[in-house]
Formats: sequence, C-alpha cells, structure tokens
Amino acid sequence: MKARKTTKLVHEGRYAAEVDVELLEEDHEWAPYLSMDDAKKLDEVRLALRRGDLKAAMALGSRVYELKPVAAE
Repeated sequence: MKARKTTKLVHEGRYAAEVDVELLEEDHEWAPYLSMDDAKKLDEVRLALRRGDLKAAMALGSRVYELKPVAAE
C-alpha cells in the first residue's frame, strides 16, 4: 500500500475549508481511497463549518475561507 498526500475541499454554506488528507493506493478497483480517520476528519470539518464553528474546523488542521458572491457587471 502506498499513501499520497492531497488536499480535499469541503464546502458548507458560506464557508470552504482545505483539508490535507492521504489517499491510499492499492491494486484494486476501489483505489485510491481515504483512510477511515481522514474520512472522519472531513466529516468533522463539514459539521464544524455547518455550525459556524471556525475554530473547531481550523483545529482539525484545515484552512478555512469565507465565500462571498461577486457581482457581475
């Protein structure tokens, strides 16, 4: 098994977070996939963003951004 680092984007409401995870590479049709810990981490970040708890989302090792609409001219 080989692990490859990547960044996943989690979007919830007006917030988005970049979360660093590892994709696990193997020789079967389900590869690449996330470990259970990384999948739970993505869920925890999503729930924290949904609650508006930015400190909790950042404590999980993510970079949090506030999304604002851009008016088209």
